[in-house]
Amino acid sequence: MTVNRRISVAPMMDWTDRHDRYFLRQISRHTLLYTEMVTTGAIIHGGADRHLRYDALEHPVALQLGGSNPDDLARACEIANDYAYDEINLNCGCPSDRVQNGAFGACLMATPDVVANCVKAMIGASDAPVTVKNRIGIDDQEDYPSLKRFVETVADAGCKTFIVHARKAWLNGLSPKENREVPPLKYELVYQLKQELPELEILINGGIRTLNETEEHLKQVDGVMIGREAYQNPYVLSDVDRRFYGDKTPVPSRHQVVEAMLPYIDEHLKSDNGTLGHVTRHMLGLFQHMRGAKQWRRYLSENAHRKGAGVDTVREALALVSEEDAEALSA
Repeated sequence: MTVNRRISVAPMMDWTDRHDRYFLRQISRHTLLYTEMVTTGAIIHGGADRHLRYDALEHPVALQLGGSNPDDLARACEIANDYAYDEINLNCGCPSDRVQNGAFGACLMATPDVVANCVKAMIGASDAPVTVKNRIGIDDQEDYPSLKRFVETVADAGCKTFIVHARKAWLNGLSPKENREVPPLKYELVYQLKQELPELEILINGGIRTLNETEEHLKQVDGVMIGREAYQNPYVLSDVDRRFYGDKTPVPSRHQVVEAMLPYIDEHLKSDNGTLGHVTRHMLGLFQHMRGAKQWRRYLSENAHRKGAGVDTVREALALVSEEDAEALSA
């Protein structure tokens, strides 16, 4: 199975759920999308379908797992096989206390042999390719030597793709939010990794906000993973297909993206007994930097959770944003 990882959207807890992925797929057909991190325990003991189901339109889509027990990770991969994800990714980068208490996430960078055993078990159980997402280091680890040693050890177990967040993670003293912002970005270490290990597929992540920046990174590495910008300003992905995949399909306008979401929203409200806000919270940034963006966000935020809110509520919010203004300002 070949996965084109040239451009991807990072797995983000509480953000990249199935509703968000379906929404982003209206904007880009080719960008690789990731689930939120799902722990092995949640899959094995918490009802797999609740955590793993998704719409076929989301492809290409990757599942990110959290865990550090090879047997549990293998079992989770076996269960995930029934859902036909395009990739299974192991989280070795999240620094949250909850993840550390489970002995996985970024703290795994201190034990590359453990990660190698996990990856070997996952590869043996998974129908999809297995990848690793990691930091450049943690705490007081020396920067590049530790990173290279980690990657080489895990690569020897069979992993050929590494997504590297170009910041250290400080496991004590910084919150998860601060760990996304405070440690300095060191893109040059990721570039060096690719130069010294050219046989591996190396993707870069961290602080990337524009497609121009993306293009520059692609001169040094194999792929770029965009994080918060793709959530807060999702229309940044609108030119990805043409620019990086050679797809000449016309780019949908923001209004067309909203219209394309309406049948999905209607189905969600009917079949899942869900609320409008489950979906529209991911759409709030669609008109970022556009005239009427504030009104769009406010209307949906104030009305999406009201009883009976549905597609008409979205249409009412959309009427607050002039299509002509939006497209003119984005030109």
